[in-house]
This record gives sequence, C-alpha cells and structure tokens, in this order.
Amino acid sequence: MSMEFNLKKILKALLFSTSEWLSIKDIQAVITRYHKEADLITTQKNDDGNSQEESQEEDSSTGEQELIQEIIAQVPTLLTATQIREAMDAIASELVTSGEVYTLLQGPSGWRMSTTPAYSQWVRLLRDDPRPQRLSQAALETLAIISYRQPVTRAEIESIRGVNADGALNRLLDRELIYVVGRADLPGRPIQYGTTEKFLEFVGLSSLDELPASDVLSPNQISEWIKKVNNPELFDDQDMGLSPSVITKEDSTENENTSEEESSED
Repeated sequence: MSMEFNLKKILKALLFSTSEWLSIKDIQAVITRYHKEADLITTQKNDDGNSQEESQEEDSSTGEQELIQEIIAQVPTLLTATQIREAMDAIASELVTSGEVYTLLQGPSGWRMSTTPAYSQWVRLLRDDPRPQRLSQAALETLAIISYRQPVTRAEIESIRGVNADGALNRLLDRELIYVVGRADLPGRPIQYGTTEKFLEFVGLSSLDELPASDVLSPNQISEWIKKVNNPELFDDQDMGLSPSVITKEDSTENENTSEEESSED
C-alpha cells in the first residue's frame, strides 16, 4: 500500500511539532531536506545492491525501492508560497468548521497552532499561570492611534485624545505592544512610538496593511484634527444650530435704538 503526498497533513504535523511560528521558508527548507535525504538513501541502496553479498536479496528489495521512489516522486521539489498559503487557509477553515479546541493563527512570522479562547482558561489552570490582564479603554485608544498614525509622538496622541497619555504608553511598552521608533525632527526632539510584531499577533494580523480602513484615523484626517485642536474655531449661533430668527436681548435693544433714531429723523 503506497503512501500519498498530502500537504495538509504534513503541514499539520509540522505545526504540532513546534511552538514557534512556522514560516514559508521553514516549510520549503523541510521539502529541500527531504529530497536531499531521499537522494542519499537511493544512492546508498544502489551501492548496496551492487555488492555480491546482497545480490541474492536484490529481488526482494526491488519492490521496496520502487515504493520509495514512488513516494519521492509525489513530493514536489519546490513548494510555492501560494501553495502553502492555500493549504494553510484550508486547514484553518476545516478547524473552524469541525469546532476543534485548537485553531490556526497567522502572524507576521508565519503560522502557529493555538488553543481556542473558549478553552484557554483550562490550559492556564494547568500551567498555574495568572489571569491575563485586559487593556484599559485608554490603552486601547492609544494603541489604535499609534497603529494608524505611527510613528507618532506623545503630544500628538494627547492632542487627539485630549488627556494625558503617559500611563497608557507605559502599559503598552510593558506589554511590548509598542516600542520607541526614534525621535521626531521637531523642537525638543520628542520620542516617536510605533507598533511591534507582538501587536500584530495581539490583533491577529500578519501585516499593518491588513488594518481596517479608517477615515477618522487616517494620517491626513488626524493632521487636520490636531491643527483644529491647537487652533480652535469660533462658532456663531447659526453654526450651533440656532435659527437665524432667534434674536438675543442685546440685538432687540440695538434694534429698538435704531428704530427710535429713524423716527426722530422723520
């Protein structure tokens, strides 16, 4: 009974064999090593088959060698990135459909198997780990601004949120969700912040390009927002939604004085 090359099963075996992220290059390297070892085994068998001591067993080993060659022939010499991604997508879909207790995560460094959130508590209790701490609303808002605006300074974050951002920034730095990118070319050379690869893992994305489009948090919109915060506009009654027919007491007095002047002139 011959074995068939099944890419999805092989990928599952590789995923379960490591706790690290499995990249496309890692998988392609495994295929390359497979063919190198297969060529070496074939060469050794051919050399052994030519010796006089094993000439009598040549007939019995022929079927085994043919089986090995058949398996080797099924394994492609090179797997493309597209083939690997399609197989991983199929695995992820099957796990969701079957309701398994584990799921396939995709990050910037590749793929990794993980326990689904519904059963993560049991794993935590087995390891006796502390309960995970959730990010506060302030930290989430700050993280969202950094992810869309980066690199961004603390002053820009505070201009958008309208409150001090020191606490939120410290928590995000402790969680390694953001890092110091450098310093802005501005007076005082303020520190600029950006997101880390751990942030991508946290939100389940493989790159920043996958962030949802947001008109509110786009760089142009935020720049205009900061300008308006630093230079507030003055609004009149009409801008505030009041009817032009609404007349204040001062306006009424002014109109009465104007009417009296016009009457005296007549």
